[in-house]
Amino acid sequence: MFTGLVEGVGEVVGLQRQGTGLRLSLETRIAGFETRLGASISVSGACLSVAEVHGGRLSFDLSAETLERTRLGGLALGGLVNLERAMLLSSRLDGHMVSGHVDAIGTITRMWDSGDGGLWMEVEVPPELERFLVDKGSITVDGISLTLVRPQGRRFSVALIPLTLQHTTLGRAHAGQAVNLEADLVAKWIDRLRRSGTGST
Repeated sequence: MFTGLVEGVGEVVGLQRQGTGLRLSLETRIAGFETRLGASISVSGACLSVAEVHGGRLSFDLSAETLERTRLGGLALGGLVNLERAMLLSSRLDGHMVSGHVDAIGTITRMWDSGDGGLWMEVEVPPELERFLVDKGSITVDGISLTLVRPQGRRFSVALIPLTLQHTTLGRAHAGQAVNLEADLVAKWIDRLRRSGTGST
């Protein structure tokens, strides 16, 4: 379980095909970012298990399913990803509950100046995620906990403050870029119960 509060970024330093999968290697360069073999790390919103640790370099084995369901298969050497270690049960929950299971890939449709040092960003989601777009609700974009504003159809906007732009990959984002999306976990549970007919009426 994660919170969507990114601890820093990692740089892609290795991409090695392994059959239908991929070995992804990252250089973290994040002070105090200690982890261990087998630990869960959110890599731009996708929960991955650490396969190798060499100082600040981490490697992960990505399955064909992960490559199909996330944007990680499109990474290139030198690219940046958002990183967050799994939360502890004793941790304060700041952002919102994030599972690290990417629901779909969305597309940034536009970005514009907010006039206060930040930016507005508009994202389009695939049809299956539209029902989860609730004004002032939560959504995870590339592993970042953000608040939905003014959803219209399959599009929503989010306000990006200067801190988010400085400490995450969204500071380099642009229109047309693909992003990993995870809808609010509680909303998905409620939706599943409602659709299965097992919820109380």
